[in-house]
Amino acid sequence: MDLGALAKDSFAQHLVRNPYPGRGLVIGRDGSGEGWIQVYWIMGRSANSRNRRFVAENGTLRTEPFDLVALEDPSLIIYEAMLEGQGVHVVSNGDQTRTVFDALTRGGSFESALETREREPDAPNYTPRISGLLDLRGAEPALALSLLRANPADPARTDRHCFRPAPPPAGLGLGLTTYQGDGAPLPPFQGEPLWLPLEGDPEQILAGYWDALDSHNRVSLAVKRIPREGGQGTLWVRNHHA
Repeated sequence: MDLGALAKDSFAQHLVRNPYPGRGLVIGRDGSGEGWIQVYWIMGRSANSRNRRFVAENGTLRTEPFDLVALEDPSLIIYEAMLEGQGVHVVSNGDQTRTVFDALTRGGSFESALETREREPDAPNYTPRISGLLDLRGAEPALALSLLRANPADPARTDRHCFRPAPPPAGLGLGLTTYQGDGAPLPPFQGEPLWLPLEGDPEQILAGYWDALDSHNRVSLAVKRIPREGGQGTLWVRNHHA
């Protein structure tokens, strides 16, 4: 299987030609194979969702309101999106970032931490919670991806999907988004993680993903590069609101 071609096709179909994949994350390796990459972006259709920007501080990425006066409900839109420490690098689309990170630092697991969480309570969309982990504490690097999605028969219940893929080759990553595309209600992401390209340096990756996202709906995007053997990551950020 030509994974490079598959990644480019997924990028074109699910991002470039898709007006609303929603929030998304990617974990993989840069083209040189010398560093790890995490990508995270947010999109928005409502004024409240668009009233945000990313702030990067010492390897942590968080969302904050752009206009504090115009902020309505912060409960699902203001959170830490990336946290790192003790060889773990967590990324997610909600405050479960902190849930996972704290559990890992106490000796717990990625899966057990997310067992305490549900899909988002934003009926009728019931937005999935997507989460990712790069764990560099062991002899071999480990990846994990999770999708918490409303059960289609009973949206009060949560279907839990966890993936433990082998680390991808250089220049490739594995990703999840919250939605398949636009709609009313928004259709949740389906299937296994997508193969996606991570070619070039972090600034090139940032520009490529930013340009791929619908210009009317994109809000913020971040790329984090982590040294191959671990250590503090470096963040590059682009915001619709400067």
